[in-house]
Order: sequence, then C-alpha cells, then structure tokens
Amino acid sequence: MTGEQAKRGGAEPRSSAGSYNAAAWLVDRRIEAADGDRIAIRHGGVSITYADVQRDVWRAQHALAALGVTAGDRVAMVVNDEPAFVSWFLGCIRSGVVAVPLSTMLTPRELAAIVADSGARALVVSQQYASCVSAVADAAETVGHAVVLADDADARAAEARVAVHFWTAFDDRAEAKVADTVADSIAFWLYSSGTTGVPKGAMHRHLSMQATAETFGRTVLQITPEDRCLSVAKLFFAYGLGNSLTFPFSVGATAILESGRPTPESMSRLLVDERPTLFFASPGFVASLLDANVPPDRFASVRFAVTAGEALPAELHRRFRTHIGRPVLDGIGTTEALHMFMSNRGDDERPGTSGTPVEGYEVLILDDDGGEVTETDVPGKLHVRGPSIAAGYWQRPDVTATTFVDGWLRTGDVYTRTGDGAYRFLGRNNDMIKCGGMWVSPAEVESVLVEHAAVLEAAVVGDRTADGLETTVAFVVARAGHEIDVASIDAHCRERMAAFKRPRRVIVADELPKTATGKVRRFALRDELSRGRSDVS
Repeated sequence: MTGEQAKRGGAEPRSSAGSYNAAAWLVDRRIEAADGDRIAIRHGGVSITYADVQRDVWRAQHALAALGVTAGDRVAMVVNDEPAFVSWFLGCIRSGVVAVPLSTMLTPRELAAIVADSGARALVVSQQYASCVSAVADAAETVGHAVVLADDADARAAEARVAVHFWTAFDDRAEAKVADTVADSIAFWLYSSGTTGVPKGAMHRHLSMQATAETFGRTVLQITPEDRCLSVAKLFFAYGLGNSLTFPFSVGATAILESGRPTPESMSRLLVDERPTLFFASPGFVASLLDANVPPDRFASVRFAVTAGEALPAELHRRFRTHIGRPVLDGIGTTEALHMFMSNRGDDERPGTSGTPVEGYEVLILDDDGGEVTETDVPGKLHVRGPSIAAGYWQRPDVTATTFVDGWLRTGDVYTRTGDGAYRFLGRNNDMIKCGGMWVSPAEVESVLVEHAAVLEAAVVGDRTADGLETTVAFVVARAGHEIDVASIDAHCRERMAAFKRPRRVIVADELPKTATGKVRRFALRDELSRGRSDVS
C-alpha cells in the first residue's frame, strides 16, 4: 500500500526525537498555561482543579516508588470512573510505568487471566472490587502489591497473598520527577474488548493521546476550554479514555465522571445537573435513551452527541437527531487506533455511515487479493494508517504481524464507500454471512430490523441448517411497552430487503450479550445457537 493509493487526511505522524511524556503534556502543560484553578473534573457534585489533579498524580507517583514499581513495570487497574483513575493512570505514565486499565465489568476469573498475561507488578482497585484481589493475585504470580482505593482495610482484600495497601496511606503530594520517556515509549496498554473471545493487549505510545486530541478532538469536536464532556463509555475503554481524559485535558476543559453503571436515568440527571456540551454514547445506549423517552430539553446544553462502539443504524441516527435537536456524530474507532479515525461532522451528517476520514488518518478498502477497491458500494476490508495506531500486541507476535502491516492497521471490518465519499460499515470479517452464494451484511439487516416500531435492538448472525447451509438468524429486543410479533417482523423485512438477506429465524431476547465497551458479542450468540442444536440432537 502506498500513499498514492490512500485517501489522505492531513498531518503526518510527529518525530519521536527528544523527551516527551503524555502525562506532562496533559497536566503539567495546563499548570504552565496558568490553568491550575480551572475545573478539570466534576465527580459526585465535587469540583477538582487541574492543580488538584497534578498533586494527586504526584501522590500516585510517590506510592509507586514506595511499592518498588519502576519504569517499564506494569500496573493493572480495575478502577471506576473517579478522580483516582486519573491520578493512577497519569501517575504511572508520568513515572514511565505502563498503566493497564481493565474493564470493571469482568469477573475475577477474567481479570486474573488478563493480569497474568500482562505480567503486572501491582494491582489498583476501587473499593467495590476488593474481593477480586485474592483471585487475581493467586493467578498472577508477578503481582506483589495491591492498592485498594478505600479509607480502611477490607477483610476480603487483606486475605490475599500479596501486600495490600490503602490509598489513604499514601499522602505525599510533593513534586515528583517526570520519567525520561520519548514520544515512542510505551505509555499504556488497552486490552481489546473480546468480541472474538480472546482479549489482546494493544500497546500505545506516549504520543498517541496527543495525536487523538489534535485530530478528532481538534478537527471534529472542535473542543475548547469551555466544553464539559460527559461520556457513557468508561475510562478503561479507548473511546471513554479520549472522551473523559484526553480531549478535555488537552485544552483545559472539564470531564464529568460517573462512577456507577450508566443508565438513562443517571445520564438524564447528569445532563441536567452538569450541563455537558459534548455527550458521548454507544448506539445501544442511544436506543435505551429513546426507549426511556428522556425529555429532549435535557440535552439543551449539548452541542454535539457522539456515538461509537457499534455502527449507528440510519433510522436510529435520524430518530436521535430529531429527538435532541443536535448533530449526532457517528464514527468508527478501535482499541488499536485509540479513538475515532472516521466520523460524521457537525455540518455533514450522513446517517447510516461512519462519515469520512478524520484529518490525520488515511483509509483504504482492499479486496481479498490486497488490491484497492476503487468502485463505490463494493465491499472490502478496511485498513487505516495514522499517528495513534498501537505499536502492536503484547506477546502476540503472530497476530501483530498480520494486523499491523507496513504501518497500516487491518481493522477486521468490512466497508463500502458510497457515491458521495462516505464509508458504510457492513460487518466484521468473520461476521459476514454467505447465503445462497451471496454475501449478507449483518449491519444492513440490523438497520432494517430497528426500523420496526416494536424493535429496540437487533443482532444478526449466521447459523447452519441441518443440511449444513448457512442461514441468517436475528436476535431482537423489544422496546418498552411493545411485544415482538415474529410474523410482523418477517413482513417488515420482506418489504425492505432482498429475499436472500431476510432472516430465516427471529429469536426474541430480553437483552443482547455485549462486551464492556458496548459491542454485541456475536460469537456468544453463535455459541447459543450451536448449543441449541446440540440439545436437540
């Protein structure tokens, strides 16, 4: 792949020469710009300034030193969206320690496997996850210390084989040294959400956060110091990390953090109480907001709503746009790319698409032979190149070699380019379904299904008939106050799509299985169908 082949988006990656530290860029730079008294975080009705953040980052650095954690070591974090997440994440980075934030939605067993894979020296957990310390420590032999973000001892954590400490025991807020890192030094890892069932640690460089701020943050969000950011996606997720840390801190704006599980009710309250100007959600959560009929005036302060995680169906895009009266910017990003590299724009919304490449990124659609697809509406495999792409996967040389090729990231997504230059998601490479010799896009069928008045969410997967032929199966969730009538769904699909695309089975579900980042776990749905066949046989 050459630059001439690509659809260029602008700036080239910066030079990695000279000292550079991401935490210093995000926090110290704010103090140097006389922004110390500006509000960096709102949490539980409490305001925390940039000067407060800097002192707590130093505090975390002193704690790391006291625990014997040094540059290059890893620290696993199971931490809610609270000020301490920012302190420890940036404290690690400022000390040259690799921060490894993990999903707070995982079970102790799942966390233990990832922490063991990371080789972390220490574990930091919010108080409600203290019970996982013992299980993680037993599985991860490299872990020697655990820090519980609590005021006093937790008996469940204290029983662990490792030394257990409490955040209040570390109170040194004196200035701490910035590690001797450079732009290409590894700053943090983000484990993939596991849509394929096997999380992998994507290793991100120090410069990656600034890169997303200067591309998506600057050119798409057009973020300013007066913005207030509220994100449904949590900080442990690449999407949420940008929304609630990178973007606001890059300009001296405010991040609104919510420790608890997001619900339409909790987000509705925050929309009123905190008056965010930028609101970030997933398509599934957008559907929930509409289903809960959150009053439109709750969004009065919002200038942009942003969605990512899954493709936002065109009908859902239009309904949400009409409901809130604000632009809805759907786009695509990946854990490996750190944030969104294609997006709709405030003055250019194209429902049913991921928009166009963000300035600073190049994208290509390639066919199975590696040739560029130049025709419109012809599917191919999406590749992206840009300044925030991960350095590779931790201890996965084979997968790294096939995913990161000549500076390009093979996203694993199937896309087409529309006649007006936008890009439309069709599905993951391994999610595409071949029925009667014709390829079927799950995303396309799902978009039609959610147009039905009774359907809140839908997920489409492939299954095999008794004869071994592939067929299309739809899982649907009903809107509040509605019941799913399968015959009505079938009639709806017959009117709106070709026969080979139409689901041959419709299964009504209470909810769809999702990853911690809001993506539908289609492999889990396929497993459910497989188990069903086994039970029958």
